Amino acid sequence: MTFRPLEFVGYPLLRFKNQPWGLFGYQGIIPTKAEKMASVCFDLMTTKLLNLKEIFDRLDPQRFGQVMEDALLLMIDTIVNEVAEKYMPGVWSRLPKEVKDELIVVMNIESESFLVGFMEEVKEHIDDILDIKEMTVSACVREKKLVNNIFLECGDKEFTFIRRSGFYFGFLFGLVQMGIYFIYDAVWVLPVFGFLVGWETNWLALKVIFRPLNPHKFGPFTIHGIFLKRQQEVSETFARVNCVEILHTKAIWERILTGPLSPNFYAMLRAHSIVFTEKLVGGMKPLAITAMGSRQFSEMKEEIAKKIAENLPAIMPHSYQYTTDALDMENTIREKMQRLSYAEFEGVLHPAFEEDEILLIFVGGVLGAIAGAVQLAVFY
Repeated sequence: MTFRPLEFVGYPLLRFKNQPWGLFGYQGIIPTKAEKMASVCFDLMTTKLLNLKEIFDRLDPQRFGQVMEDALLLMIDTIVNEVAEKYMPGVWSRLPKEVKDELIVVMNIESESFLVGFMEEVKEHIDDILDIKEMTVSACVREKKLVNNIFLECGDKEFTFIRRSGFYFGFLFGLVQMGIYFIYDAVWVLPVFGFLVGWETNWLALKVIFRPLNPHKFGPFTIHGIFLKRQQEVSETFARVNCVEILHTKAIWERILTGPLSPNFYAMLRAHSIVFTEKLVGGMKPLAITAMGSRQFSEMKEEIAKKIAENLPAIMPHSYQYTTDALDMENTIREKMQRLSYAEFEGVLHPAFEEDEILLIFVGGVLGAIAGAVQLAVFY
């Protein structure tokens, strides 16, 4: 009931906003609250674990240019040939090989400068082209299983404890219930006490997961919240799950290219493409103007710049491995998370559950009441 179903199942005759139930149907608690829970988790990430500008400062534009060089040169060569054939087909095909070779030399020299300059500006203005929180929350709302995966993997041992505690705590509370029923066997005792047993079992299980906040020693024993004392292990899992499923390089570039801030990115790319094109075809200017006129020459430059801006995103995958290694986000998140105070670390899972703890506890009570009613039917 906490994690499934991912989407509302049933007939939504009446659906309560941000609540898992409706008339008539149900949706898992965490999928229902995917946007809110993801927002809580990534508030912690963006305020305590990740400084986007600091992360992107690790990119070396020179190295970035090197890994992109071959793909970029092939792309530019294709674009120049295509546009030149369009604007001056007869002249371009008859150009001496030496002239074309000179253009290739200029292309080799200027392409690296183009990428280096462009990536320097990307680093400087990364906050203007990528909203990391919007990216992560949108991904979790779109793919609700991502939120489930974060909670299930980070809280795997805690959820196992909750399941097992239902037996252990339920057995102890059940002994009390049984004793009362032998003394006073009114028909309401089993359902009512079943509700109380279910309620207390879930309440106690949730409390011992997150409390006490700081470790307390009692002789040879140390009492500490089950989740909190696993900080080192959970930090590693949290970093891995997020960087594999949400914050990977492909997703980051796709969000830069298609997200709400993408117009800023393309404006930046177009400006650099125009400067690059000016340098690239500058040597051809006298010949080109003679062949087509100054107006068409300007149009040709604009089209080359436009096509470079349009096609550059298609070759970005060549940079993925280098970008992943350079940003090193997984290790950064893990190391910073492991250094958080217990109060800060608690914010990974607990705030997302806090508002709905009463619901989780209530569900335990309802199931306990049902069990009590079944016992009543068996005894009577």
